[in-house]
Amino acid sequence: MRLLIAAVGRLKSGPERLLASDYEARIVATGRKAGISTLKTVELAESQNASAPRRMEEEARGLIATLPPRAITVALDERGTTMTSDAFARLMQRLADDGTPDLAFLIGGPDGHGAEIRDGASHILAFGPMTWPHRLVRIMLLEQIYRAITIMVNHPYHRA
Repeated sequence: MRLLIAAVGRLKSGPERLLASDYEARIVATGRKAGISTLKTVELAESQNASAPRRMEEEARGLIATLPPRAITVALDERGTTMTSDAFARLMQRLADDGTPDLAFLIGGPDGHGAEIRDGASHILAFGPMTWPHRLVRIMLLEQIYRAITIMVNHPYHRA
């Protein structure tokens, strides 16, 4: 299964970029054992439109354009479902076992996702009811993907 993270906004050099790179390397190294063949991250520029609804529409079009055909999509949104790390690992395992070729995670910009993304997503995932900066969400997502993979391959990283 190939993983894609499509995110509105760019990580600048510094601690966030270093942490993201570390988790990306861990995912690639350990993921093969769990049936994860690749991880690709696409960063999209934030819309500069004056209207928040228009910004979300423009960003949605950009995110959708990055998706491989028939990808299973997970939109990160505060209105989504919260999951334990074990449940997230089970979801990833089920998708891999089902032969899902592409799993795409969508991270919106500062205004969040518009209805087009939420309505079209296979799953909507929340990291709790709080609003998180999209740059931190990417780090949290990478860590949870890595944690899920370690659960899938019985690596001792995750301790319940």
